[in-house]
Amino acid sequence: MATVQMLVSFVVVLGILIIVHELGHFFMARLAGVGVERFSVGFGPVLWRYRGKETEYCLSAIPMGGYVKMMGDDENPLEGGKASTVDPAKAFNNKPLLSRFLIVFAGPAMNFILAVLIAAAMFMFIGRPVAPAEVGRVTEGGPAAKAGLATGDRVIAVDGKPVQYWEDLARAVQAATGSPLQVTVQGSAGPRTVALTPVQATRKDLFGDDQTVWEIGASPFLPAAIGDTIAGDPAEKAGLKPGDVVVALEGQPVLSWEELAEKIHRRAGQPTRLEIKRGAEAVTVTVTPKKGKVPGPDGKEMEVGLVGIRPAGATVMVRSIPLSAMWEGLAWSTDVTVKTGIGLYKIVVGQLDRSNIGGPIQIAKTAGEQARQGIVSLALFTAVISINLFLLNLLPVPMLDGGHLLFFAFEAVLGRPLSVRKREVAQQVGFALLILLMVFAFYNDFKRIGLF
Repeated sequence: MATVQMLVSFVVVLGILIIVHELGHFFMARLAGVGVERFSVGFGPVLWRYRGKETEYCLSAIPMGGYVKMMGDDENPLEGGKASTVDPAKAFNNKPLLSRFLIVFAGPAMNFILAVLIAAAMFMFIGRPVAPAEVGRVTEGGPAAKAGLATGDRVIAVDGKPVQYWEDLARAVQAATGSPLQVTVQGSAGPRTVALTPVQATRKDLFGDDQTVWEIGASPFLPAAIGDTIAGDPAEKAGLKPGDVVVALEGQPVLSWEELAEKIHRRAGQPTRLEIKRGAEAVTVTVTPKKGKVPGPDGKEMEVGLVGIRPAGATVMVRSIPLSAMWEGLAWSTDVTVKTGIGLYKIVVGQLDRSNIGGPIQIAKTAGEQARQGIVSLALFTAVISINLFLLNLLPVPMLDGGHLLFFAFEAVLGRPLSVRKREVAQQVGFALLILLMVFAFYNDFKRIGLF
């Protein structure tokens, strides 16, 4: 059943991405007055076809992409040979340079637009997770501790401006760039206003590079509630269940998830007594953390105790109005694009392990996992893969859209197209590079599943 779900999810995700990409080329070609001979989902032998007035619509045997065969564009070996008759007025190669550029660019652009629309739909209909502006762990000696903030305090205003979510506080802290803030908090003794001065700190970003940020020495509150347990790990074996709330560890009160994690990390191999609130019932469980590794503050792995639990979270879902959702979808897609681009660059120059390159098997496996988590996870995964295709197709490699755009750049500079022979050689080189990349991606996929 899981395999069927994985395959169905893979076909749906890849099919959507291919069709959307090729529709970008197709509609822009029609808009520019270029004749389209064939619209194909997949490459190779045709499995199904429907012939319209001018265009043949096909489903082909190799589902690793697709193509739009335009009149007068006969240089791509994956798209068949030359057409028998070509109307010069509808020939792709006879169109102005700008028209050809837009036709080629429209495919990748549609992948980016798809990602924006998916993200916007999620923000509009499902919402985005945000954490309440409630203080969790307070770092000893940090600005929050010096200002007297404590776990459980709720921030209600910064410099007189209302604060509802932790991200509002985080934005104010970054915008202050070290200037003192007047922070109003609601605590057990009632509201109070304190002076809080952010300090500069260095943190590791997604890729392990140093990043300078402003911080207050406090994190959003995350209750010590278990979201799920990892199969076969100590927590599951000890009988811990999703929904359990840890209230004490070895007789000491536990106030937050960070505090629970920190204490468990120090007890590798030691039987540990947890006092649990399970609904209205109080339960005591003994669990022995196993040794494991997690990234430390400096980005390097450190050995700690782990029991195999994930937090339930303390976020709420906030829906956006349509205009805001579109803006947030664009911002989210742009952020993913930038991070993906940096990741690709680091893989190329060797700063990231090239085993991160995945192929169809990895995409299918991940698509299946996301499908099991629900339609929202699968949709966002589709958006991320769509952004990957947007960037990959813009790489200046012949056979990809980026290779065609590179040819157009040469044409703009030289005032004439490159010779047919040079373009043919470049296409052959590009085809060889793509085959090598595909083989390497399959190798990584097979290695992940233990075949190598």
